[in-house]
Amino acid sequence: MPQQPHGLEIRRLGGKLGAEVHGVRLSGDLHPATVKSIHAAILEHKVLFFREQHHLDDASQEAFAKLFGALNQHPTVPSVAGTDAILEVSAERGEVASNWHADFTFLDTYPQITILRPQVLPSAGGNTLWGNTEAAYDELPDSLKELADKLWTLHTNDYDYVGDRPIREKGRVRHSEVFLRTVFETEQPLVAVHPHTGKKVLIVGNFIQRILGYRTPDSRDLLDIFNRHATSPENTIRWAWSLGDVAVWDNRATIHRAVDDFGAEPRIVRRSTVIGEPAVGVDGRRAHTRVTGGKPAAAAA
Repeated sequence: MPQQPHGLEIRRLGGKLGAEVHGVRLSGDLHPATVKSIHAAILEHKVLFFREQHHLDDASQEAFAKLFGALNQHPTVPSVAGTDAILEVSAERGEVASNWHADFTFLDTYPQITILRPQVLPSAGGNTLWGNTEAAYDELPDSLKELADKLWTLHTNDYDYVGDRPIREKGRVRHSEVFLRTVFETEQPLVAVHPHTGKKVLIVGNFIQRILGYRTPDSRDLLDIFNRHATSPENTIRWAWSLGDVAVWDNRATIHRAVDDFGAEPRIVRRSTVIGEPAVGVDGRRAHTRVTGGKPAAAAA
């Protein structure tokens, strides 16, 4: 039987984003009114943290995720055996996403919601940071907003965002060799209109290769400005994980990164993502993905 709706206790954590939620046991059996309340809180606070969810396993994590929509399978990295679409991220395989990004922005249907659950944590460190891309857009001066509204960018997975960490498991292939099995390129608006809130959000992070129509130096300089606003301390929040924690965030209004400060200790997290619709720019155009084939020459070398 579905759980009956009950009052959620929501406590804000940061000035611009983040809230801790109590009074709910996450599962696939939540009452629709509870799901609606959680979704509203995701849209308002951008990232939610649930403690003491030790009961959650792969099956119940996916069942909970499916309450919000169909799941994304990673386009190149295999899902955990026995699951529909859970991605395991293990530091011992060199997988620590210690660069700012939003999940899968190299695809037009990049996730609307991401759910993350730690399995193994280091004794210290290994925190995750989130940045609010709605607040980042809002604080831009009007002249930069007018420019940003017109810009389109090229996103690609031809970027080894975990490649700086050495692999410690013998016999394992480099993460990039799997991640780049097929290279994707997607044209995304720099500014998208959020499909639920109607707010303007920046689509930024390190999956962006360049701003379309700009020379590389100019593109890089402009992207530095927009990324800097999204990652400023005033627009970010940091979470120190404990086992039993679950984070749920609006992947269309945030970027995030893991902090790789825990040396040789293991860190394993499991992630579910809920598929979203293509982003819509201020001009009404939709994001568009094209598949460009196998490994790029640099990755194959």
